[in-house]
Amino acid sequence: MIGWEIAGGVVLTVWLWLLTCHGRFWSTGQRLPGSTEPRDWPSVAVVIPARREADVLPRTLPTVLAQHYPAHARVILVDDDSDDGTGELAESLAREAGAGLPLTVTSPGSPPPGWTGKTWALAHGVVEAGQVDRVLFTDADIAHAPDSLTELVRACESGYDLVSQMAVLRTGTRWERLIVPAFVYFFAMLFPFRRVNRPSSRTAAAAGGCVLLRRATLARAGGLSAVRGALIDDVALARLVKRAGGRVWLGLAGKVRSARSYPRLRDLWQMISRSAYTQLRHSPTLLVGTVLGLALMFLGPPAVTIAGLTGGGPAALLLGTAAWAVMAGTFAPMLRYYGHPGAAAFLLPATAVLYVLMTLDSARRQRYGHGTSWKGRNYPASRSAD
Repeated sequence: MIGWEIAGGVVLTVWLWLLTCHGRFWSTGQRLPGSTEPRDWPSVAVVIPARREADVLPRTLPTVLAQHYPAHARVILVDDDSDDGTGELAESLAREAGAGLPLTVTSPGSPPPGWTGKTWALAHGVVEAGQVDRVLFTDADIAHAPDSLTELVRACESGYDLVSQMAVLRTGTRWERLIVPAFVYFFAMLFPFRRVNRPSSRTAAAAGGCVLLRRATLARAGGLSAVRGALIDDVALARLVKRAGGRVWLGLAGKVRSARSYPRLRDLWQMISRSAYTQLRHSPTLLVGTVLGLALMFLGPPAVTIAGLTGGGPAALLLGTAAWAVMAGTFAPMLRYYGHPGAAAFLLPATAVLYVLMTLDSARRQRYGHGTSWKGRNYPASRSAD
């Protein structure tokens, strides 16, 4: 009985600390800064890396071409060795759109050794862009509201070198509703947005679907060649910019949305497990620590609560219930951001179990040499960080 009371005290303390001392990671209030019109609007190149994206381009590319921007802007779609007609479809969509931002479709060929396909495509797009002031990296599955580019530039001009928005992901299916809000929640727990946005903090991150940055800052930081092998390229890019003295801002989007669907658990599983172990730097020590930490934080509250109900004593029941309530309370804002009822936050332990299994599967694939696979391109398994 005393053991469960101690466990309850530990998990409640952990959650109270996370609630009050971890950068308000649970808050969904970080939205684009800046409301003053720039004196001189900078020129912008929108770079879209695209590999086998013919299925989503009709829902996304027209929204990029239709941007209302008060200065020079162009769109560069980098066809990354697609075999589904991605490049040809993009050119057709641009012809159908008629007036709008001009589109250039280019292809750099296969990435050289040491580069990932996406970083190679982005680097090629930057070279193609020429001497522009700002570069917007946006994924092929991302749709933008007509004034999205203008608002992103306005935010960047308010004093930032890199501005990134976490696109609103689809939650149309049962599995998406269960897993996607938690995906963003866990990302914010790992990289609290307020800490990312604080110049004095070493925490740096970005959301790769929508990243606007100053071209001069990128060049000063070493260019994309400095992160050429990064599988989690967005976080690596933000760290690069921050280490070079640049200011980084990351927040949630309202006008930037992903059109990509993950209808099956298998689809979401592959999306998350593809990079989960990479995020842990392929370290068995970090893997064990992460699994134990997730078990303590997310399974501890319901375990103590159930123990309190089945003989662990009223103190254990009270502590477990309180910890579970605090945990759910931190998740509820993200659920409301996605338009879901806050009461579903009490199901977070079940979702956490899935994330633990996905992370373990990611480590298993690396351990047995499967590496990382993305749209037919394989990256070899990395060595352990230990």
